[in-house]
Amino acid sequence: MGAIPHANGTTFRVWAPAATAVSLVGPFNKWDTSQHPLQHETDGYWAADFPALLPGTEYKFWLKTPTGELTRNDPYARQVTHSAGNSVVPDHSFNWEDDHFEMPAWNELVIYELHVGTFNAPDPEKPGTFLDVVARLDFLRDLGINAIEIMPPTEFPGGRSWGYNPAHPFALETDYGGPQAFKELVKQAHRHGIAVILDVVYNHFGPGDLDLWQFDGWQENEGGGIYFYNDWRAETPWGHNRPDYGRDEVRRYIRDNALMWLEDYRVDGLRCDSISHIRNVDGSSDPSRDLPEGWSLMKWINEEIQEKMPWKITIAEDLQGNEYITRPTAAGGQGFASQWDAAFVNIVRDALITPEDADRNLEAVASIIGHTYNGDAFQRVIYTESHDEVANGKARVTEEIMPGNAASWFPKKRSTLGAALVFTAPGIPMIFQGQTMLADGHFSDDLPLDWSRAEEHAGLVHLYRDLIQLRRNIAGHTRGLLGQHTEVFHVNHDEKVLAYRRWADGEGGPGDTTIILANFADRAHEAYTIGLPSGGHWRVRFNSDWEGYDTEFGNFESMDTQAEDGEYDGCTFHGSFGLAPYSVLIISQEPS
Repeated sequence: MGAIPHANGTTFRVWAPAATAVSLVGPFNKWDTSQHPLQHETDGYWAADFPALLPGTEYKFWLKTPTGELTRNDPYARQVTHSAGNSVVPDHSFNWEDDHFEMPAWNELVIYELHVGTFNAPDPEKPGTFLDVVARLDFLRDLGINAIEIMPPTEFPGGRSWGYNPAHPFALETDYGGPQAFKELVKQAHRHGIAVILDVVYNHFGPGDLDLWQFDGWQENEGGGIYFYNDWRAETPWGHNRPDYGRDEVRRYIRDNALMWLEDYRVDGLRCDSISHIRNVDGSSDPSRDLPEGWSLMKWINEEIQEKMPWKITIAEDLQGNEYITRPTAAGGQGFASQWDAAFVNIVRDALITPEDADRNLEAVASIIGHTYNGDAFQRVIYTESHDEVANGKARVTEEIMPGNAASWFPKKRSTLGAALVFTAPGIPMIFQGQTMLADGHFSDDLPLDWSRAEEHAGLVHLYRDLIQLRRNIAGHTRGLLGQHTEVFHVNHDEKVLAYRRWADGEGGPGDTTIILANFADRAHEAYTIGLPSGGHWRVRFNSDWEGYDTEFGNFESMDTQAEDGEYDGCTFHGSFGLAPYSVLIISQEPS
């Protein structure tokens, strides 16, 4: 479909069932509708091959329809001059060089969500580009990030947007650099050992600069025409612009889009926006508003990806806690590999931003720590900040804790407490751009990251780097953080302290079993006692109160300990550790 360049020219194909004639027009023929006609094939498809039209040619489709003459951009256009401009015949040539990237195992993934326009914008008057992201890959690699999740970079109206208003779903945003620059970003990310996960939007298209709307003139009920539902099923929070998941051509359009990113652009996974609004008109669990054809569409796409590229990840944003989203398709599920976990972020953020220690709901935190979908620790993505959580009336965790004073002690201590939970609880950890450098305020598509904060808060960047090293078991002492097993074994409501252990193999042991001890109160403990699963020497691998992370931190002494005999917390051994206010210790056992 679309413009298919070959050695001698380009073949063009378009679906326009209501059209009675179709031609290719553009500057190359001075917009003359008679010079480059397409022939009708079958089922509303039109196609023709033109030998002289090469990559870089600007074009549109002219349609003669019962409702009049229309000029439309190519629905499959991979490049446009701008959102309200012309389609461009793509140039598929690109030197991938020695790109043989291997996707990290999903239990080893650490995701960094970023927005191309603001992540690195050297000129604040212009949005950042794909190549500007490339310029910061060293920082991400050194931090320990091995996957970036890119907010939707497909063509949208204007130069600034979050990206969730796709005007041309197959074309990459011109102001970000277009398709060649995006391929360069993927190639360079792979060279840095970083996977690329792309955010895609299939729950609605548009609404602005949307040539898909009433594409060939046909519509019912003033609806969107052939690409959209034309009845009550069209209604979304973003307009009456939900694609018609029951129409074969539209299903193929969305499926082709998903596979294009994974195959032609070599991205390593897809994060699918608001899946709940694909399976249900309201994004709810009301069966009377279900869209079974939306469910089956995403199931089909997941099955095809798993058959062709099982190492590539698909992540759903459903936010309803629905296990069937990540259940295998053979077991009646939709087949996503993982899903954003709304319960984790809501409960943990609430515990972090609640002003009074006595009001922190430790029971809720304890219950969500060990939660899994379908018994798989990595079927959820966990975070305290994402693009949704730091905007839309909300702000960065630090800003929520102390508005206007986000770089003070309380926000720093409690936000890093939350980060430690993200990197030690079961799930795929994700952080949002700027989180490591204490970005404050809220996210906006016209407010670039201030990279001077990375130097100003270099100690906190170091804290995140240490957490990521432990999460990925780089030193070989914390394999449990890569494992499936979690037990919350200590919950002290009076002191607001909890402890849990993670392990990978059997009953765990040295190098595997990892203990996380977290203090949710503004009170220090010189010797806080918890149960330990075995005897031997237990070493503190991480203390979030270390003064090297921030000069305002207390550097509270938390020494290693030798486990003592005696039952405690249901364990046969116990030990005591120094525990600073709003701090986390990560502890594991030395080999005997």
